[in-house]
Amino acid sequence: MPKVIPVILCGGKGTRLWPLSRQSYPKQFLSLSGDDDKSLLQKTYERISNIKGIQEPIIICNEEHRFLVAEQMRTIDVNPKAIILEPEGRNTAPAIALGTFKAIEEDENSIILVLSADHIIKDVNLFQKVLIEGFKSAQENNLVTFGVIPNRPEIGYGYIESESNLDKEKIKGSKIIKFIEKPNEELACKLIESKKYTWNSGMFVFKTKVIINELQKYAPLILKQCNKAMNSSKKDLDFIRIDKTSFLKTPDLPIDIAVMEKTEKGVVIPLDAGWSDIGSWKSLWESQEKDFYGNVIKGKVINDESTNCYLKSESRLLVTLGLKDLIVVETQDAILVASKEHSNNLKALVDRLKDKGHKEGILHKKIYRPWGSYTSLIESENWLVKKIEVNPGAQLSLQMHNHRAEHWVIVSGKAAIQVNEKHLSLTDNQSTFIPLKAKHRLKNPSTKVLTLIEIQSGDLISEDDIIRFNDDYGRIS
Repeated sequence: MPKVIPVILCGGKGTRLWPLSRQSYPKQFLSLSGDDDKSLLQKTYERISNIKGIQEPIIICNEEHRFLVAEQMRTIDVNPKAIILEPEGRNTAPAIALGTFKAIEEDENSIILVLSADHIIKDVNLFQKVLIEGFKSAQENNLVTFGVIPNRPEIGYGYIESESNLDKEKIKGSKIIKFIEKPNEELACKLIESKKYTWNSGMFVFKTKVIINELQKYAPLILKQCNKAMNSSKKDLDFIRIDKTSFLKTPDLPIDIAVMEKTEKGVVIPLDAGWSDIGSWKSLWESQEKDFYGNVIKGKVINDESTNCYLKSESRLLVTLGLKDLIVVETQDAILVASKEHSNNLKALVDRLKDKGHKEGILHKKIYRPWGSYTSLIESENWLVKKIEVNPGAQLSLQMHNHRAEHWVIVSGKAAIQVNEKHLSLTDNQSTFIPLKAKHRLKNPSTKVLTLIEIQSGDLISEDDIIRFNDDYGRIS
């Protein structure tokens, strides 16, 4: 077996799971399955890591999430072969092309396993067996995808038509006849009557040389521009920054349309391992363990006489009575109450929030940074109160603000602070003042998390009001 290099696609925004998943912290970085705290991204790699021949992953993500990806890989002791930063999402075909070029650098005879970072797989052992069949098929120069055996007439997924009936017990592949876009209810009911139709999982296995040849045949512009983008890329800390100008000239196409619908080498292998892409609150509810009344209950929830609901509280007490078929999700700054049947339409509603200038459509109260995180507690036009948490050994950039001053009050831990030429060491219940336009820096020199309260005041309260002079994370423009 040649080396198998996972290419994990990690660029989605996850707006269909708002308000839990938002552009600043989308679903692939959340813990949404099982009882542990591991994210969907972490589980994506861990569920394949013990397969013989599997290498460290190549991860494709957008620039905004680069430190989240690096930190989540670090916490599970994985050192990716590469974290490639897309300046803008251009769909799966360009992302796969980028990953393939990097895999060829590692080993020109390798196989790539393309996975999305936001899937749930319940039966990991069976999933691995199906993947191994996929690796064998790819060695025969097939372009392999995995068709999920449908158990209902789902209109939220695309379908694949195979040449032969697919038998989940035999795990034997069949030639792909065509891909079908998300159908209406009537068509979906007809499709699941035949064993030739499966859900499109969005997972693939190819030989690197074979997918390059098929891209050259059917999507030459994607191949050309991605090659240029990689050849002109730059190393930035642990990340690869591809050339933006070249990459943005690539067509915005999924690999299904760019290659898989046209190639003669397409093969689909049946998969029945409890797969879900959790593309909506309804699909997340379907994938979770439920109580006797069909409810999924997470967090601080008191419920009585509700049935078939998804009920989640992140911060406050949520009390529900006599609900049916509803999604109720509470976060620090937003509450969603929706019918399960309408949850597929949430993306359009989130777009409306953005259009109307509601920052809750994009940002969480808690924002993650490479040094730790901050949480906005209360704010007005000319002031803001934050809780800041700095990881052990980490430090913020040496910076200055033109429009605001800051007060820092240490809640717990030890802080090493620079204000212009002055250096301070503060601990619990001590404080300092950062004047307007003072160069300043905050560091946690200890082995415990540093927590402080920051009070900003000025004529402009904005994250754009930061001038960086020195930064450990390359954030100086």
